[in-house]
Amino acid sequence: MRAAVVTTFGGPEAVEVVEAELPEPAARQVRIKVAAATLNPVDAGVRQGVFGGAGKRIGLGWDVAGTVDATGVATAWSVGDEVVALDPGMVRPLGTHAEYVVVETDAVAKAPATVDAVHAATLPLNALAAVQALDLLELSQGQSLLISGAAGAVGGFAVQLAAHRGISVTALARETDEELVRSLGAAHFASGGVQPGGFDAVLDTAFLGETALEWVRDGGAYIGVIPQAAPASVRGVRTGAVEVSADGARLAELAALVDEGVLTLRVAETYALDEAAKAHARLAEGGVRGRLVLVP
Repeated sequence: MRAAVVTTFGGPEAVEVVEAELPEPAARQVRIKVAAATLNPVDAGVRQGVFGGAGKRIGLGWDVAGTVDATGVATAWSVGDEVVALDPGMVRPLGTHAEYVVVETDAVAKAPATVDAVHAATLPLNALAAVQALDLLELSQGQSLLISGAAGAVGGFAVQLAAHRGISVTALARETDEELVRSLGAAHFASGGVQPGGFDAVLDTAFLGETALEWVRDGGAYIGVIPQAAPASVRGVRTGAVEVSADGARLAELAALVDEGVLTLRVAETYALDEAAKAHARLAEGGVRGRLVLVP
């Protein structure tokens, strides 16, 4: 089968599409025939060597939508099931940017019924990161939340999920994105001039760090999206960062919210698997609204 990998670190040109051995599922695993797999910033980090692994062949891709193709023992999934899954990992021989991928059975969820596989592939990593970050913030209905980078993939899901929970969301984004973030459910919009201490919590998907921390009231909460990179606590503000984990049960809940119209899946562009390097080059240009998706 074909798979996108890196064997040396660097720019988009470091991405290769190679022939790899078809993986076989072990106990409590399923093999998915990949219909679509999303390209995320973490893949660029892997490609650049941020997470190490020099001298190894490293597979790319965490998100997948497709069809169960084979199963190991002790799994409730059946061949032919249409599914989505998160397959996290920084340094491993194969990722989801391939024709087939083996994942743990408890990382898998039934795919949303109302969207195609290309859109479904954008759900796992970014929506799980958003909902797990919101869980860490522990906000109640009516409390106030500022989300930086609200027009991005994680930020956009966070706006919708928080608004669905009855939280008062202020979206921080570029002026040109105001219409978008309001359509996602933001009650308020900011592009600058945020009031210090004005919010019960901040979800910082734009990596603003200490700047965003100043916007949290005394005793509030700050959650970022880069593990081990949260700013130190000040004024009694609880700080931390989400480290997204695979969770098939939670992913199933998110897929149901897609079918209910609560969550919007945004695809910017699609690329053939053989164009993986081209997709990385587009990601590196920035300004992408929605996700880039690879189709084997």
